[in-house]
Amino acid sequence: MSPTMLQQADAHRLSLSEPKNGAFTYTDPLSEVPTLSGVDASVDGSTPIIDMEGLLGPQRSEFVRQIGHACENNGFFAVKNHGIPKMKINNMLDTARDFFHLPEEERLKFRSSDPNSIIRLVTGFQDKTRNIFVSRQSLKFHCHPVEDFKNQWPSTPPSFREKVGEYCASVRKVEVAILEAISESLGLERDYIGKILKGHYVSINFYPACQESELDVTYGVRTHTDPTLITILMQDDVPGLQVINDDKWIDVNPIPNAVVVHVGDMLQALSNCRYKSLLHQAIVNCEKERVSIASYCYPSDDAEIGPAKKLIDDDHPAIYKDFTYKEFHESMWRVKCSTAKRLDLFKADSD
Repeated sequence: MSPTMLQQADAHRLSLSEPKNGAFTYTDPLSEVPTLSGVDASVDGSTPIIDMEGLLGPQRSEFVRQIGHACENNGFFAVKNHGIPKMKINNMLDTARDFFHLPEEERLKFRSSDPNSIIRLVTGFQDKTRNIFVSRQSLKFHCHPVEDFKNQWPSTPPSFREKVGEYCASVRKVEVAILEAISESLGLERDYIGKILKGHYVSINFYPACQESELDVTYGVRTHTDPTLITILMQDDVPGLQVINDDKWIDVNPIPNAVVVHVGDMLQALSNCRYKSLLHQAIVNCEKERVSIASYCYPSDDAEIGPAKKLIDDDHPAIYKDFTYKEFHESMWRVKCSTAKRLDLFKADSD
């Protein structure tokens, strides 16, 4: 059954109201998701667009300001002229489709329930207790430096390692440049975030055309935030990404040869909640399959992720205490929460 906006919001509100089990768990408040009255149709022209070439010219400060404004007011923005060659983008998307069109037994070689695996396939699933079918299939893997990991990637299709490696190396350069601009937008040194930067983790996402299900609601991906500094998303030409903006769901429709950048949980903590992690989801298309490539940018395990000291003063007290990314990552798997509320464990007043 094809989902509606109202069905999706209502289903997620119900899921958040259910109690969670475990020593470190808590119930997400309903305020994390818009009420039914707050759900609206897409808004044209709602995606801020940053021309990355501007970061290389004499007007850099103006483009840094634009990025800061988008992070603070929208939580996301699109980037054009990012320097990733169109051929590499097309090769990556084609390779992704080729992988997910392989026979199931070939794909399932990479299936794993261990979230710490170097590479793992995650398949769609049914949540009958919540009457939800989540259709996304994804291949997740580490990729920086490429040479350290590519021998563990699929060897089928034959071009996988070459084409994926080329894209990953290119998008890494974009990540570094954008994080430098974000650091500057907060009034910090250009390399402030770069000093704690470690990994590059990619998820190749495949959304089959709307599948029949006995359940009432079909999601691509349910509502969540990312536990990252930033996430860079490359979409094909099929719409599906939706974000919360001004308490309304809006569509972030694909822009040819542009990537979407959005704020993650770690940047929310580092910025002392000035930049808030983006609540987003993916819906399915009943006519076409969809592919997206998410690049997750995250800190080293021992990096301290508390608010930058320069952002704290009498008028802006620290919202979070200092913690390491390893502490956050370990707690994330104990806390049954898929949004930035998982940062509440690290609030300054949580002791």
